Amino acid sequence: MLSELAPAKVNLFLSIIKKREDGYHNIGTMFHTISCGDVLFGEQNKRGEISIYYNTPQDYPPEKDLIFKAAVKLKEMFGVSSGVHFYLEKNLPLGAGLGGGSSDAAAALRLLNKLWGLNISSQELEKIGAGLGADVAFFVRGGAALAEGIGDILTPIKPIENCIIAVATPQCMVPTADAYKNIVPAGEERWQKFKNSALENPLSESFDLYNHFEESVLEKYPLITSLKQKLNACGGKSLLSGSGASVFSLFASLKEAANACEAVKEQCRFLSLSSTESFAHHLM
Repeated sequence: MLSELAPAKVNLFLSIIKKREDGYHNIGTMFHTISCGDVLFGEQNKRGEISIYYNTPQDYPPEKDLIFKAAVKLKEMFGVSSGVHFYLEKNLPLGAGLGGGSSDAAAALRLLNKLWGLNISSQELEKIGAGLGADVAFFVRGGAALAEGIGDILTPIKPIENCIIAVATPQCMVPTADAYKNIVPAGEERWQKFKNSALENPLSESFDLYNHFEESVLEKYPLITSLKQKLNACGGKSLLSGSGASVFSLFASLKEAANACEAVKEQCRFLSLSSTESFAHHLM
């Protein structure tokens, strides 16, 4: 049996640039994986079956899961006769803006590449991942990347080191369509300025931390606003991740981050003390 970590991500910058003719939006964002996440296990079977088991009940059939779809896609593309039994240790919450479903799919691609001995390059896995979902391509390699288009045009950059991050998800969910509903596209200017800065100095502490979705989400979801204000009051630099509902906060020290987590734990359905490095402590 093999296993793969499916890490969460945060968006250190996110701007909605323009609406496309196909109804989607072009964005400019900086993805960064962090140390909390799900864990996917996989065991080969010779009968060609694909199955998924979970540590917690899920409200959708396995066939709808991107993990299942990733396995079907690889079987069809490469003529694989073997199957796989998956077990997903689901830690990340749904509807949280942390990329859990996309990361799970990327973990499935990496795991099956090894389990079935396919020897597919990371670049090819990214292309396959993009066909499953816009964010899946990024999660194939993770780390840090600037993303454009619908999030599938990636420019890897050097990950930020030794950054302490508290991730908190309040008792609400934000439908993505709801978050986009009242967004006025911002054009290229702010994104290009951030992109140039990030390419020149990817470890800069003077990043323009920004999430365009806060304009449409914070007013409508007071639980998120309250959580962000409380994390800021604890000394963090807080921002909505993706379209929400999670808020993450950057801290100068582990002690400050731990104190902040203690201060907000009663408001959260998920809480994790994480980093851009190798440790994570799930508090809820």
